[in-house]
Amino acid sequence: MIGRPWVCAGLAAGVALAAAGAQASYRAERVGKVVRLTDTGTDTVVSFVPSVGNMAFEMRVKGHNVLYFPFPSIDEYTRGPGGNPFLAPWANRLDELAFYANGRRYAFDIELGNVRGPTPIHGLLTRAEGWEVVELEADATSAWAVSRLEFFRYPLWMKQFPFAHTIEMTHRLKDGVLEVHTRVRNQSAEPMPVSIGFHPYFQLTDSKRHEWTLSVGARRQWLLDDRKIPTGETVPIEQLFPDPAAVSLRDFDLDHVFGDLVRDESGRAVMTVKGRSQQLDVILGPLYRVAVVFAPRPGERPDAPGVVRENNFVCFEPMVGITNAMNAAHKGHYQELQSIPPGGQWEESFWIRPRGF
Repeated sequence: MIGRPWVCAGLAAGVALAAAGAQASYRAERVGKVVRLTDTGTDTVVSFVPSVGNMAFEMRVKGHNVLYFPFPSIDEYTRGPGGNPFLAPWANRLDELAFYANGRRYAFDIELGNVRGPTPIHGLLTRAEGWEVVELEADATSAWAVSRLEFFRYPLWMKQFPFAHTIEMTHRLKDGVLEVHTRVRNQSAEPMPVSIGFHPYFQLTDSKRHEWTLSVGARRQWLLDDRKIPTGETVPIEQLFPDPAAVSLRDFDLDHVFGDLVRDESGRAVMTVKGRSQQLDVILGPLYRVAVVFAPRPGERPDAPGVVRENNFVCFEPMVGITNAMNAAHKGHYQELQSIPPGGQWEESFWIRPRGF
C-alpha cells in the first residue's frame, strides 16, 4: 500500500533515489526508458517500462528471470507473450463488440482501431504510452515506483469506455517479494464498473514445463464456451484437478477461469508453480476474486506453420472478475461485479514471491 503522498522531484534518467543508510539494501533508479528496483539483500531486480503499458518485463532473482520474456530487448517486444501486461478497462474477452454498465449498452467504434474484434480482448492499455512516473524512491525497507495514467485525457479511449478515471500503479520490492498495487479513481458522474486484471507470464529455470507442479487455490471452475467466455455455470475444481494442490502440468492444456478462491485469514489466495527446487507463489488480495490459469501445451504456432512453440511458461492471472464480467453481470450470469461510486476509488494488490533460487 502507498503510505506517503507522491512527489515528482528527482526523476531524471539515471538518477538513483535512495534513503541514506539504505544504499546497501534497496535502490530505485531510472535508466533511459526503464525503471529498475533493486534489493541487494536477496539479489532481486525488477524492471518495467512506463512507456510500454507500464509493463514489468523482468524480475531477476540471483540472475534468473522469473518473468517469461522471449525478446532480446524491450525495444523488440511485440504483442507476443511475455512480461506482465495490464488489462484494462476490461480483462480478457467480451462476448460482443460492446460492454454494459448501469443498465446501458456501450457499443465500440471498431473503426478507431483500438479494439480487437470480433471478440474484444485485453482492453485498451496493454501498450499505453501515457504512464507518468510520479514517485521513485527507496528507503531502509523497500524500493518502489508509483506510475499514473490519466485515462480521461485520451479521447480515443474515452470514446470506447466513457468513464473518466485515473489509474495509479505501484511496484514495490521488499524482502525479495514484488507487490503490484493498483488504485483506480472514478472521476465520472456515474458508478464505474471494474473488470481489470493482469496477465503475468512466469517461468522457472531449473526445469521445463512438463516437470512443473501447480497448486491452484480455488474451489470452483467456471465452464467456458468455445470462445473462452464463461457460460454462467460453475463446477467443483476437483472435476478438473483431482488434487488442486498437486497438479502435474504435463497432463494439462490450460486456459481456465477459477473462482471461490481459497483465502487465508487475511483474505489472500495463493497460486504456486514448483520446479525441481525453484518455486513461485502468486498471492492475490481479497478484491481479486478470480484467477485465470493459462499454460498451453507446446505446439505448432497457428500463425507460423512448422514453427513449434515450447510454451515454457504458466500464467496466474489476477482478475477482479470473471472473463466478460460486465456483460455477464448485465445478463444475470454473474453476481460479483465490482464498481466504484462517483468520486470513489478501488485499490488492491497482488504479490510475486520467489523461493528456492
